[in-house]
Amino acid sequence: MRHRILHPMCLAACVVVLMTAAYAQQSHWATPDDKNAKFMIDMERKWAEGVCTNNGVISELLAGDFQGTSTRGERYSKADELRDENGPHSAHGCTLDDAKVRFFGEDVAIIYGSEHAIGKDKTHPDAKQCQVWTDTWLKRDGKWQIAAAQDNKVDCK
Repeated sequence: MRHRILHPMCLAACVVVLMTAAYAQQSHWATPDDKNAKFMIDMERKWAEGVCTNNGVISELLAGDFQGTSTRGERYSKADELRDENGPHSAHGCTLDDAKVRFFGEDVAIIYGSEHAIGKDKTHPDAKQCQVWTDTWLKRDGKWQIAAAQDNKVDCK
């Protein structure tokens, strides 16, 4: 008799746990008026434009434990990106073309974007370079920062 009561109770508890876990994994695209998404896209724009000018956005934008993968497949850290930002800039026309924010819970967002610049390739100073990227944002201690980035060169359209 005891097993007949425990079995349904265990089943009900398992269903509640699984439903809670499934709900926690729900995601949604940011709405046009979402203030966090607007902030993130603005920061992504500043990073894209920073290829042309030293606008000092990297120290605020990237988390201390940031790790990125360049278009050449090489890993880079926040310190590497800070050195690059403070180096000479030969590119111009640096523009964020597109960015879409998808939230995963309250503290994680992924931004899918694209950008272009002219003169990033020193061997072809007038060539337009385009890339698409995926940046992972984390909210820690109430502050949104990029923890990971994946960059990919693409043909310009």
